[in-house]
Amino acid sequence: MANAKIIQEKQQAVEVIAAKLRESSSTVVADYRGLNVAQVTELRKQLREAGVDFQVLKNSLVRRATASAELSELDAILAGPTAIAFGGEDAVAPAKILNDFAKKNDALKLKGGVVEGKVVSMEQIKALAELPSREGLLSMLLSVLQAPVRNFALAVKAVSEKQEAQA
Repeated sequence: MANAKIIQEKQQAVEVIAAKLRESSSTVVADYRGLNVAQVTELRKQLREAGVDFQVLKNSLVRRATASAELSELDAILAGPTAIAFGGEDAVAPAKILNDFAKKNDALKLKGGVVEGKVVSMEQIKALAELPSREGLLSMLLSVLQAPVRNFALAVKAVSEKQEAQA
């Protein structure tokens, strides 16, 4: 009966992984080979602070989960030691944190991932990581929206100053 219990535990693990793949806004797959314990601990801390779930998972379980979640295209990058970061509300956070960490630590290699339910390549993950944060994008939008009003106000002020100088 031990085998039946183990099989049931593995099936539950596959269901949990499949649910995370479906529910996360973005998922990043990385090869962590070569990182020491201190580096992995620091990476996990950064990801946890951003609300990202980071797990080292068996490729066989992840393959079964990708089949269940209809993301079988992800199987191509599931080779060697695999760590997966499941993003929460912020779709950019896992990619940004892992990409920044990979720049400082050559041992961490991004493999690819899933964004909004679509399998993406390593290059697309890196492009996503280079995007400004949500707050940065909102401030850019706000400055673009304020520019015409600001220019109009400056023009009105210049006209009023010119009329005062003439009077």
